[in-house]
Amino acid sequence: MNEERSLNFIEEIIEADLKSNKHGGRVLTRFPPEPNGYLHIGHAKSICLNFGLADKYGGKTNLRFDDTNPLSEDVEYVDSIKYDINWLGFEWEEELYTSDYFEKLYEFAVILINKGLAYVDESDPDEIAKAKGTPTEPGIPTPARSRSVEENLRIFREMREGKYKDGEWVLRAKIDLASPNMHMRDPLLYRIKHAHHHRTGDEWCIYPMYDFAHGQSDSIEEITHSVCTLEFVPHRPLYDWLIENIGIYESRQYEFARLNMTYTVMSKRRLLQLVNDKLVEGWDDPRMPTISGLRRRGYTPASIRDFCDRIGVAKRENKIDFSLLEFCVREDLNKTAWRRMAVLDPLKLIITNYPEGQEEVLIGENNPEVEGGEGQREIPFSRELWIERDDFLEDAPRKFFRLSPGKQVRLKHAYIIQCDDFKKDENGNITEIYCSYVPESKSGEDTSGLKVKGTIHWVSVPHAKTAEVRLYDRLFQVEDPAAEPDFKSTLNPDSLTIIDAFIEPDLLNADTKRGYQFIRKGYFTLDKLSSDEKLVFNRTVGLRDNWAKK
Repeated sequence: MNEERSLNFIEEIIEADLKSNKHGGRVLTRFPPEPNGYLHIGHAKSICLNFGLADKYGGKTNLRFDDTNPLSEDVEYVDSIKYDINWLGFEWEEELYTSDYFEKLYEFAVILINKGLAYVDESDPDEIAKAKGTPTEPGIPTPARSRSVEENLRIFREMREGKYKDGEWVLRAKIDLASPNMHMRDPLLYRIKHAHHHRTGDEWCIYPMYDFAHGQSDSIEEITHSVCTLEFVPHRPLYDWLIENIGIYESRQYEFARLNMTYTVMSKRRLLQLVNDKLVEGWDDPRMPTISGLRRRGYTPASIRDFCDRIGVAKRENKIDFSLLEFCVREDLNKTAWRRMAVLDPLKLIITNYPEGQEEVLIGENNPEVEGGEGQREIPFSRELWIERDDFLEDAPRKFFRLSPGKQVRLKHAYIIQCDDFKKDENGNITEIYCSYVPESKSGEDTSGLKVKGTIHWVSVPHAKTAEVRLYDRLFQVEDPAAEPDFKSTLNPDSLTIIDAFIEPDLLNADTKRGYQFIRKGYFTLDKLSSDEKLVFNRTVGLRDNWAKK
């Protein structure tokens, strides 16, 4: 984390606790994902915060999977979450699961029943909801609220033994049906679910609710600072009440503003809809805000950590512009990406005074942003080249510094050329450009004395390789798709454009662990779909923010 900025409010709390020796000088945080989907950029903020706090204060972080709903959980999600955290550059102290504590949580529930602070209820969900009242009207007790401790213990034991069907009984806390906080009006603690669990198999058929599992798991692990997002502020009184009345280690919950970002959705439920409805290729579709999608698109761990550091930790909700995330990856890739040439919309250029059949090898640095250039690569050059179609205009305005009749430009890493003529087809489309080159103007050896304002990239026709290039844009057309009646109706139809491009031959050596700047076109990464027969490159981000104008 950036040491030069001022402390955020959670860091202030931790420093005060360390000063007072509140937790014996310990800092132990936890990241508690539900294994019911892939992590997204909002989870990255929580990961960077929890692990970053522990790193800063010499503490540790547990990874604890909140696996209390077997119907939506899968080992695939567990594996993907662990991979994402490691990829971001963090290591956890212990890998734990709420299911590790199922027996202990059951015992905690029995303690509450024995104290007369929990009871079993056979009311159906609608009856329970109605009996809770409204924010302006107190609730009324269901008949179950007066059930004896002995009967509550018996039925709760029978629930565990599998004697009842799903939904027949629930366990509720007995707190305050007139509380202004609806979460305190006898909340559910356990429900029956006859479902196979990915870790405990069929051992359990009752599962704790999130509010009962969360704080108690924190307490069992003796978490010193339980950090979660603002939507859990109303849950904090219940968090504290359960810990106090069970009589266990007093963990404390602290809430920060979750990440809300423009042009995307931050709900696993909505992201799952996109996957299930096949509106995207999967959880790792490069248009998705998932960590796996961003990784496949070419985002780097450093850029995501930088983004999370820049947006900071606040107590109030706000919305972050997607452009900031793009800025962070541009900043990182500009320093690390190797430069290569690729032509995405090809137009043939013929150098008429370059000898037919002659070829030469030119040299280009890999990264001009780094001293020494991180090495060099060889670039074949010949009489016929591919250039970008929009690098030539027949009738060019005065400030057009690329090719037009009679104008000169430099070919990147090569020579200065002048456009002498061009050819059109019967429809008026330009098909070939005819140029002459200045032999004395070779890059690095230029003795021509000529000065030109424009430089364009190119690929030698006989040496060019082909690749599929995927141009990704924002997945949604509106800033806040979640606010629309049907968020899926706002999908951007131009979020993916697939083209075939010509690339310089050195890109045959590309790998997925490195970013590449296609000179003047943007930053790209090799996609997992690539094979020996066909290379596929994903555009990570353009060289500039094209959405700023929009």
